[in-house]
Amino acid sequence: MNHTQDLLDDLINQARPFAIKGKVADYIPALSDQDPTDLAICIYSLDNTSFYSGDYMKKFTLQSISKVITLALVLMDYGEEKVFSKVGMEPTGDPFNSIAKLETHKPSKPLNPMINAGALAVTNMIKGDTVIEKWDRLLEFICHLTGEKVSYNEDVAYSELQTANLNRSLCYFMKQHGVITGNVEDLLVLYTKQCAVEMNCVDLAKIGAVFANDGIDLETGRQVISRDVARICKTFMVTCGMYNSSGEFAIKVGIPAKSGVSGGIMGSVPGKCGIGVFGPALDEIGNSSGGLKLLEMLSTKYSWSIF
Repeated sequence: MNHTQDLLDDLINQARPFAIKGKVADYIPALSDQDPTDLAICIYSLDNTSFYSGDYMKKFTLQSISKVITLALVLMDYGEEKVFSKVGMEPTGDPFNSIAKLETHKPSKPLNPMINAGALAVTNMIKGDTVIEKWDRLLEFICHLTGEKVSYNEDVAYSELQTANLNRSLCYFMKQHGVITGNVEDLLVLYTKQCAVEMNCVDLAKIGAVFANDGIDLETGRQVISRDVARICKTFMVTCGMYNSSGEFAIKVGIPAKSGVSGGIMGSVPGKCGIGVFGPALDEIGNSSGGLKLLEMLSTKYSWSIF
């Protein structure tokens, strides 16, 4: 791939007008002070070279992007049968934090791991006897994927924990139906820390590249995620990764991707590259306005749609 700095700079400039049409997430107080004009991208190709533009060194929290990473870890620990006894595989047209399908769908388990209920059920399965043990296990796995030491934003985690009443409701409903076990508050502490894991576009693109490379780390050649688990995660990214606009994204862009309400998007172009995008101004669905335009232009230019 012959990416140039001038090309990415041009794409950033073209996408900025779309970015400022969005609005930063304000229902999590600590995210409300993000700069809506920020926009950045990194492309990490499978020949271990990277290209980037914009505010690419600025750190942001993963939020829902972390759901893909946790799913990969838990699938490798327990296998498909056990994980999918607790969470389904079907997309939903409902908002990511909806409780409706838990009440109407039988059995009463979340439809997929990319909505909040499903992600909470998956996080509940991380191995460890305490929150600290589970957190250390997850963070170590993320560090393996990035090749860098990463941590979490304590202010964002605390802010999310203080405003997590809807997630508490989801947890107690699932506990009543045997989907999750253990202490709900402990689970929420772990989940909010998971969502508050902080990195930049380069780190995120590296993780996307691991999934694009069928789970093989580009720098070490190690199989850090099994090939089959990488395939499952990329499938969920296509069907459920962009909230309830995943279908439109599949048509316009066609790249396995997962977004978060901090404005991050992780993309994985199979056999080609990982992509890390950051643009905190969101559309009405909760996806980065500028990030969506960047990915659409890239996919069109290089025919990256898997379809």
